[in-house]
Amino acid sequence: MEHMVDLVPSRIVELLDKYIIGQEEAKKSIAIAIRNRYRRMKVKEEYRDEIIPKNILMIGPTGVGKTEIARRVAKIIGAPFVKVEATKYTEVGYVGRDVESMIRDLTEVAFREVQSEKIKNVDKKAHKEAIKRISEILKPYPNSNTSNNPLLSIFTPSIPEEVKRDIDNQRLELIQKIEKGLMDEEYIEIDIEAKPLIEAYFVPGTNITFDQYGIDINELFSSLYPKRTKKKKVKIKEAIELLKVEEAKKLIDYEEVKKEAIWRAENLGIIFIDEIDKIASRGETRGPDVSREGVQRDLLPIIEGTVVLTKYGAVKTDHILFIAAGAFHISKPTDLIPELQGRFPIRVKLKNLNKHDFYKILKNSENSLVKQYKLLLEVENIFVEFTDDAILAIAEIAENLNNTTENIGARRLHAIIEKVVEDLSFNIEEYKNQKVIIDRLFVYDKLKDLIEIEDKSSIYII
Repeated sequence: MEHMVDLVPSRIVELLDKYIIGQEEAKKSIAIAIRNRYRRMKVKEEYRDEIIPKNILMIGPTGVGKTEIARRVAKIIGAPFVKVEATKYTEVGYVGRDVESMIRDLTEVAFREVQSEKIKNVDKKAHKEAIKRISEILKPYPNSNTSNNPLLSIFTPSIPEEVKRDIDNQRLELIQKIEKGLMDEEYIEIDIEAKPLIEAYFVPGTNITFDQYGIDINELFSSLYPKRTKKKKVKIKEAIELLKVEEAKKLIDYEEVKKEAIWRAENLGIIFIDEIDKIASRGETRGPDVSREGVQRDLLPIIEGTVVLTKYGAVKTDHILFIAAGAFHISKPTDLIPELQGRFPIRVKLKNLNKHDFYKILKNSENSLVKQYKLLLEVENIFVEFTDDAILAIAEIAENLNNTTENIGARRLHAIIEKVVEDLSFNIEEYKNQKVIIDRLFVYDKLKDLIEIEDKSSIYII
């Protein structure tokens, strides 16, 4: 949490502004909720458990930035993040995913993040160990294939010291050559860890997973049987990377990784529940609404705070931040059961996006589609430049299509720009080593099946 010291709410909003245009109210609310987590960790321990997160309910149509705000803020603070769809869950007793699986998914994300960090920390040492292992494969000791077998070792003659010393010297020479990259293209056969035999985690004949009982089935079987390996012939350069991963895992304390993962899931985790409006009951007492209300009641203890068993250990959900979102076109937030409504005290309404918003998204956002396509086409030595009037034309078309067909917000921009650059992406040889200026007419020409205009602009190929 120390990296949060300088991430005051205004700074969090400033960072979000680079990627998300508008929606100031939503960004402000989530920034305060994130900062409150840091404040809670600085409060005296006896009061810490009493401070619960203020969960957020985002109300707004698709494509206006609900998911992106939550996902981006998680990335900014380095928090484990999981997006789930409320409609994927069913009431206990029905076939489908149980709501506790979102906590197991979050813990899995946290575990992988911590593992990745730990592996990075031992990268240099693991690299050396991998090269050492390759040298041992290339220059094995005589009868080394039986030296570790306690039953056969008594019959294996000991290696004379001078032979051992000579092999060690040869290994040192190999290590130096490998480190200099002189053997990168040579092939070697190595043993690498094979995938686990058991990849299904369901209890046979049921809809229950072993995770629900806190059991890591692969770990259980690996303790009973030796790990499976398979032989692979690869270049030494690739062998180093494959063996480096295995060596790094040997250097890591996995109990420590599990402990840290659980702490992060509990104290930093963010779960984004999308389409929560789809499980809102509209007053019916039978049929689908019964199941919808059942899912809400199953969600309630998770959001209120409970303990969920995962394969990495028990996870308390009391301080996980839940962000729910929905369009609420048909239902209303008040159609949710009262207890669930109370668990989302902060409500923010996101506005529809217009052509001005689309223009800013394409022009000013850090990860704009215009920048992305320019970079993608540069790989093929096609240099694309979008003029301001082209970007404005795309924004206007997106707004018009959203108004006349299904309103999918900023997602409309993906389809439009893909269509605009389709010929450039396909006819690579025709445009290779050229600079292509895309202006308003070029945009309308490529989208003439969708729109009709009278514009006398032009496209120039320089």
